[in-house]
Amino acid sequence: MTSLHPPSTKDDILQYLLKQGEATAQTLAEHLDVSAQAIRRHLKDLSAEGLIEHRTVREGMGRPNYFYCLSRKGRDRFPAQYDEFALSLLDTLTETVGKDQVRDILHKQWRRKAEEYQAQVGTGAVAERVDRLVKLRQAEGYMAEWHEVEPDEADPAQRPRYIITEYNCAISHIAESFPSVCGHELEMFQVALPDCVVQRTHWIAQGEHRCGYLVQSGEG
Repeated sequence: MTSLHPPSTKDDILQYLLKQGEATAQTLAEHLDVSAQAIRRHLKDLSAEGLIEHRTVREGMGRPNYFYCLSRKGRDRFPAQYDEFALSLLDTLTETVGKDQVRDILHKQWRRKAEEYQAQVGTGAVAERVDRLVKLRQAEGYMAEWHEVEPDEADPAQRPRYIITEYNCAISHIAESFPSVCGHELEMFQVALPDCVVQRTHWIAQGEHRCGYLVQSGEG
């Protein structure tokens, strides 16, 4: 988050909800090692600020459970290097040359970016290159991380697999108006890791709280 003050419990709550999608007050209290009463005070403040929302789940005759998640305003608190001028320029281009032409321009731009990624990621073990790719994304404003998928004991010949997760979208406002850019993002990862198979597993644009990509080594 872009802030000049040290991280607070409220910041920690927002970070946790960004990564997990939603959580109850009790779950937040246990994870952050803060009393449930204090967590509820923070949740009340964050709700009043419009940074979080909640849904109610009733189970039987007991008290309802409240599941909290980030609002759109809450998501906008996190790094996002989208450019309002770029969005306005794309709108003007669409009016001037048409949507198909703009789609071609975006594809060429993303292809150039993909080649830059490939050059910066370089060669070496797949895990090392995935790590470099994630660091490049982090430098661009994405809250990104990666981990290796546990091997399937029933398939000892299975090639190494890795998950790249991005909890925010640095181009979310552009993607809303030009959804084709999301396809280009997947293409960029495929170009950056040419000897791997890259598949999308989660997608913010489809209402999920993160974007996820499965990377499988192509090495036999």
